[in-house]
Amino acid sequence: MTDTIAQLPSSSPIPARARKGRRIEPTYLVYAASIVSMVALWHIISTTFFEPAFFPPPGLVLSTGYEMLRSGELMKHVGISLQRILLGFAIGSLVAAPVGLLMGSNRIIRAIFEPYINFFRFVPSIAWLTPVVIWFGIGETSKVLIIIYTTVFIVMINTIVGVSNIAPNKTRAAACLGAGPGQTFLYVTLPATLPFILTGMRLAMGNSFATVVSAEMLAADSGLGYLIFNSRLWMATDRIFIGIVSLGVLGILADWIFRQLILRYASHYGPVE
Repeated sequence: MTDTIAQLPSSSPIPARARKGRRIEPTYLVYAASIVSMVALWHIISTTFFEPAFFPPPGLVLSTGYEMLRSGELMKHVGISLQRILLGFAIGSLVAAPVGLLMGSNRIIRAIFEPYINFFRFVPSIAWLTPVVIWFGIGETSKVLIIIYTTVFIVMINTIVGVSNIAPNKTRAAACLGAGPGQTFLYVTLPATLPFILTGMRLAMGNSFATVVSAEMLAADSGLGYLIFNSRLWMATDRIFIGIVSLGVLGILADWIFRQLILRYASHYGPVE
């Protein structure tokens, strides 16, 4: 019985190789050419139309970043921001996914909590920064809570949508084969919803980067957001650009690692966008 039910959600999976074949993957050479072209354009514009104090050329940003790396200052800000992002993102995802599964599976629970979710998801996390700082101070707790708030609603809504999109014939087939509610959830609902949960987590990760910068700009003495905000006081635009570039690179790396984990451990459940 268990073996039969376990095969229901994967009755017509899309092979990872077939999904990959549908996209035209740019080669590393194209990536490199694109980056070199952008850096060259940046250099031309910054040296032709602007003073270094207003728009620093890439060479100045690179040299300043190297000095910050040698002194350990850049890695300090990067490490603190990453710690806040990962902690808030992990807690928010662990809370949101089970609640979303429960709400999607139970109409009464969904009816109870849906008005609150629809209200709070339209209130941006930065609007809560001042109350959270008043309640919890300017320490790590306030930043992590803001990121949890950002993550929860994105993952939760994607999870609810995933449960709602389960084909009714799958649950009917499970019931006909004698599956109880627990087996239906474990072998039908959860595998079918997992791609939606992971997609919500990818979206939430991007929003977490934006949120931590806003929080660090207004209520922190460390982190990449603080580096960007504090550098403006001294017109240190090269340091501002270092913070911006660091955020972009960290975001690309985090998303790449997350995608590799999905391809390695969850690709057989369905495509994740």
